[in-house]
Amino acid sequence: MSVHNFARFEPRHGMEAEVRTELLAVVSPTRTEPGCLSIHVYEAVNEPSVFFIHSEWRDEAAFDEHTRFPHTVRFVENISLYVTHPVKGDRTNEIA
Repeated sequence: MSVHNFARFEPRHGMEAEVRTELLAVVSPTRTEPGCLSIHVYEAVNEPSVFFIHSEWRDEAAFDEHTRFPHTVRFVENISLYVTHPVKGDRTNEIA
């Protein structure tokens, strides 16, 4: 059963462009990871400065491996400078 991860990113005031840049930069290398089934970046319709990543992984082990790749480590370090809260994702299983 695949695992889905959802993460919300709320930029600090004036840091929207930096957040967008970091999010878009991490997508391509993540898509090449063997356990990544899909990854997409979203911008909230009613809150245009709030962003989300939704990713789907082969299994928990694939997501755990993802967190150790250099591009992911670099992303977390960089994005942390621009958002209002620590990076946190919610891993989920599809139920319907």
